[in-house]
Amino acid sequence: MRNVTLRTQDNHRIEAVHHEQGFRRIIILAHGFFNAKDAYLFRLIAQGLASHYDVVAFDFRGHGKSSGLFTWTAKECADLRAVIAYVKTCGYESIGLMGFSLGAAISLLETAENQDVKSLIAVSAPYDFWKIDYQFWKPAMLDDLKLNLGYKARGKGVRPGHPWEPKIAPIEIVERISPRPVLFLHGAEDWLINVRHSRELYNKAKEPKKIVILEKCGHAETMFDQQPDQFMKPCLEWFHNTL
Repeated sequence: MRNVTLRTQDNHRIEAVHHEQGFRRIIILAHGFFNAKDAYLFRLIAQGLASHYDVVAFDFRGHGKSSGLFTWTAKECADLRAVIAYVKTCGYESIGLMGFSLGAAISLLETAENQDVKSLIAVSAPYDFWKIDYQFWKPAMLDDLKLNLGYKARGKGVRPGHPWEPKIAPIEIVERISPRPVLFLHGAEDWLINVRHSRELYNKAKEPKKIVILEKCGHAETMFDQQPDQFMKPCLEWFHNTL
C-alpha cells in the first residue's frame, strides 16, 4: 500500500492510497459527502475489495488530505478524472469504479464521459442533487448518525464550498454510460436519498444494467456497517462478471 499525490486540471491536490496486490484489474473507490479514504468503513471496504482486486481510494477536494473546498458535484469530476488517469499509467487490464452517495453521482457523471471506466457500481446515488430527501424522522437516520461518533467517525469531515454552483443531474446523462455496465445498489430504508432515486436512474439507464435493493438497510456505507456480507456479495459478483 502506498500513498499517491495527484493534481487535477484545475490545480487541486488529490491524495490517494494505492493497494497494490499484483492483480491485473483495479477498483477505484469514490467516497461520499463528509467521508474520506481513511474513514473506518472505507478502509474496511477497500480491504475487502483488495482480496480480489488492486484498489485505489482517494479524497475528493474538500475532504481528508486533499486540497480545496467541496463543490457538491459541480467540479469533482476533475478529481476522479485525475485518479483514473493515474490508474491508466499503471497498466491495468481494466478499471472498475465504485461510488457512494454524492461520490456515486460524480462517478455516474464521469463514467458517462470517460471511456476508461469499464464497469460501475453506484451506491445510494441521487438522480438529482436538488431532489435529495432528508427524511430525518426515519429510524435509519439514527444508524447513520452513529457512524459520526466514536472510532467510526475518525477521518470524516468536509470543507464545504458554495452549494449553488451549476450542476449536471445524473439522470440527465445516465443513458450515455451504455454499453458499459452499471449496477445501482441502494438500501430500502435510506433516509437521505430515497430508494426511488436508484429506481429512476435504473429505468433511465440503458443495458447492461442491474439494480439491487438491500432490505432493512440505510444510506451508502451504512449498508456495509449493517450487513457487510450482503453488501459485498453483489459488489464482488458484479465486478467478477463485468471487469
